[in-house]
Amino acid sequence: MKAEIIAVGSEMLTPHRQDTNSLYLTEKLNQIGVTVAFKTIVGDRRRDLVSAIRTALGRVDIVIAMGGLGPTEDDLTREAAAEALSLTLRRDATQVAALHARAASWRITMPPNNLKQADVLEGATLLLNPNGSAPGQFIDTVFEGYRKLVFMLPGPPHECKPLFDAECLPRLREAVPPRAIATRTLKAAMIAESQADKLLAPIYSTFPDVHTTILAHAGDIQLTLQCAKPTLEEAQARVDELAGKLEEPLEDWLYSSDGETLEQIVLYYLGLRQSTLAVAESCTGGMIAERITSVPGSSRSFLGGVVVYSNDLKISLAGVSAELIAKHGAVSDEVARALAEGIRRRTGASIGLGITGIAGPSGGTPAKPVGLVYIAVADLLRTDSMDRTFRGDRQRIREWATQQALDVVRKRLM
Repeated sequence: MKAEIIAVGSEMLTPHRQDTNSLYLTEKLNQIGVTVAFKTIVGDRRRDLVSAIRTALGRVDIVIAMGGLGPTEDDLTREAAAEALSLTLRRDATQVAALHARAASWRITMPPNNLKQADVLEGATLLLNPNGSAPGQFIDTVFEGYRKLVFMLPGPPHECKPLFDAECLPRLREAVPPRAIATRTLKAAMIAESQADKLLAPIYSTFPDVHTTILAHAGDIQLTLQCAKPTLEEAQARVDELAGKLEEPLEDWLYSSDGETLEQIVLYYLGLRQSTLAVAESCTGGMIAERITSVPGSSRSFLGGVVVYSNDLKISLAGVSAELIAKHGAVSDEVARALAEGIRRRTGASIGLGITGIAGPSGGTPAKPVGLVYIAVADLLRTDSMDRTFRGDRQRIREWATQQALDVVRKRLM
C-alpha cells in the first residue's frame, strides 16, 4: 500500500520553518511495509487544502494530514477533508465536554472558537490527544470506488508523534496486508553522480522490484536500495543481492555498504590499525575536526587539531617555517605537507592531516584560483599530497574539501 503525507501550514512555505514530522512518520510506515509515495506541503487556504487532499485520495491508499486542527480561523483541515470527501461535520458532545474540562483545569474561560476542535467528520473516529486540545481523526472510507484510510493529526511534533504511535499504527497494522520493506544504503566518495549512474544503472535497472535512488552532495554519493516483499527475509535478500553487484564497479570510491558516514569509517580504520589522527586546518576552519568529533567515541583515535588560519599560527602551532611560507605561499603543496608533518610531530599522532586553500569568494589569482585546495597526509614513513580545485561558493568549496581530506585519510589507512 502507498501513502501520502500532507503537511499543513503556511509557515512551512517560508524560509523559517520546515516539516520534520514526515521523516518520523515515513520511518514508522516503512517498518510496517507501507511505501510513502508522496509528501506535500500546503498552506492554510481551504481551496488549496481541498485540492491537495483530493489529489492524494486519487493516487494513494493512505492519506495522513498533519496540522490545521487548531481553533483559529486558518485551521481548516477538518473543513477541507469534509469537502474533499463530500461529508458533513458534526459537533461531538463528548469532545465539547472534554474541551470545557481542559479549560477548567487551567482555570481559564474557553474561547468559543475552541469548539471547532470538536467538529468531527461524519463516520470518523476521534483519536484522543493527551498532549494537546486538538484530537486527531480517522476514517476508513471509499473514494471513487476505492478504499481509503484517512488520518488527520495535530501538527506540533510532541502531539503528532505519540498520537501516531498510539492511535494510527495499530489501525494501520490491522488494515495493511503483511508486507515488509528492506532498505540498504551504499556510500561512495569523490565520484561524480553522472559517472556513478553510468556504472550502476545497467545493474540496478535489472532489479525492477528494488527501488534505487542516488543522492549526491559535496563529494558524497548515497545509493538507497529499497524493496518490499511479503517477508523481511525476501526483501532483504533482494536488496543484499543488488548491493553485492553494485559494490564491485564502485571499487575504491565505495566506503560504506551499510550507511555509515565517511567520518565513522575513518575512525573505524583508525581503531582497526590502533592509530591516531591529528589535523591542521586552514581553509576548512575546523570543519574536519567537527565532523570527526560528531561521532561518539572519536576520542579513542582522534587526538585533536588546530585551526591555523593565519601564517603566524601556521608557524607557531603547526611548526611550518616562515621561509617556506614566504617562498611558496600559504596555499601551496609545500605548506600542506608541512602542516601534516608538523601537527603529527607536535601531537604524537600516528597520522597528521594538513589542509590549506582558497575558499573565496575573493583571494584567488590566475595561478591559484578560488577553490584551489592542497591536502596532505603524513605518517612516520611518508607524506603524500594532492591538490584539487572545487567549484561553487565558499560553503560548498569547504564541504568538498573536508570530504576529499577525509577520503585521503581513509585510503591511506586502507
